[in-house]
Amino acid sequence: MSLDYKVVEKGQPGVAGGGTKKIYAQIVNGKEATIDELVDDIEKFSALSEADIRGVIIALENEIQKKLAQGRIVRLEKLDSLYPAISSKGEEEAEKVTSASIRKVGVNYRAGSRILKTMQEAGFNKI
Repeated sequence: MSLDYKVVEKGQPGVAGGGTKKIYAQIVNGKEATIDELVDDIEKFSALSEADIRGVIIALENEIQKKLAQGRIVRLEKLDSLYPAISSKGEEEAEKVTSASIRKVGVNYRAGSRILKTMQEAGFNKI
C-alpha cells in the first residue's frame, strides 16, 4: 500500500505575481471509497449482515450529529475525533459579539493514532 504524489509549483500566498515559487509534493487522490464498498469489505470478515452494518453506520452518523450539535467532542477511540468549530467576524467590544457575528460553522477532524500510523507507514510513489 502506498500513496501517490505529484510535483507541483506554488507561489507565495498573498504576494502579487506569486513571489518566489517553490516545488512541493502533493497527494494525488484516487477513487472514492463509498459506503457500499466499506459495507462489502466489512461483511467479508464479520458475522454481521449487510443490513446490520448499514444500520450501525447510519446510527453512528445520527449520534455523531446529535453530539456535535450539543457542542461535544466525539472521540472514536483510535479512529478519530470530531469537534464543532465556528468562525466569526471580529467586533470592537465583547457586548457586540452575538450569534450574528458567526460567519461559518464546521466540524474539525483529528485522525486517531492508528490512522496516523498507517499513513506514516504507507510509503510513497512519485507519479
